[in-house]
Amino acid sequence: MAASLIGGIVSQSSAAAKQLWVFDPNAEKTQSLALQFGINVARHNAELISNSDIVVIAVKPQVLQHVLTPLALEFKAQQPLIISVVAGIPASSIEKWLDGDFAIVRVMPNTPALVGMGACGLYANRRVDKLQHDAASELCNTVGISAWVATENDIDTVTALSGSGPAYFLLFIQGLIEAAESAGLSSDTAKELAIQTAAGAAKLISASDTPLQTLIDNVTSPNGTTEKALQSFKQAKLKTVIADAFEAARTRSEELAKELG
Repeated sequence: MAASLIGGIVSQSSAAAKQLWVFDPNAEKTQSLALQFGINVARHNAELISNSDIVVIAVKPQVLQHVLTPLALEFKAQQPLIISVVAGIPASSIEKWLDGDFAIVRVMPNTPALVGMGACGLYANRRVDKLQHDAASELCNTVGISAWVATENDIDTVTALSGSGPAYFLLFIQGLIEAAESAGLSSDTAKELAIQTAAGAAKLISASDTPLQTLIDNVTSPNGTTEKALQSFKQAKLKTVIADAFEAARTRSEELAKELG
């Protein structure tokens, strides 16, 4: 995810590369990023912080406390905007581990950011000023779109919606492909048509103010093939299945915050 954000920034302005610093314990990874994007490589996290007005934290939640605690003095001295893309860790835990008050933006991105089609949910604590707010939006918009939420608890809902959401659609597309293959289509043809159908449906929604139900009705002829498929979905209580899956993801996000924060 960090690499996708770096790529998004550099694609907007090649000059920005010279202002970017990166550190990772894996030297091979950082050198690869430096060669790919022309950015600066820090020798350690402390050097990165001392050179930064904005620090993006992109590590596994299980190691965040271990990473942050030794850096408390550096963060206090620099007072950067902290942008955390770490799942499940509340801003209060970051401040506790750094033993201070900081401007923190939590970001819940998703994997389509890797191809410039990300959807990021953002939450800012009360210490984030307007310039920092705008900087966080600008960062996320380099890899897709961004939307701010009013409370930190809303990040759990964003996690269930757009954070985990790509997997829901991928599973549905996988099911369509497998059904078409079972009916006799080649794998390549089934995949090509399923992908284009999904992309077309998304484009149809985004390009129109027409209500979703109207768009569905426009495709559904009485006693036709689409109607029969939709009746099957209704009998299987598809919307209930989706709602249950959504709630399972949201609840797990809340649990992670308690377990890891």
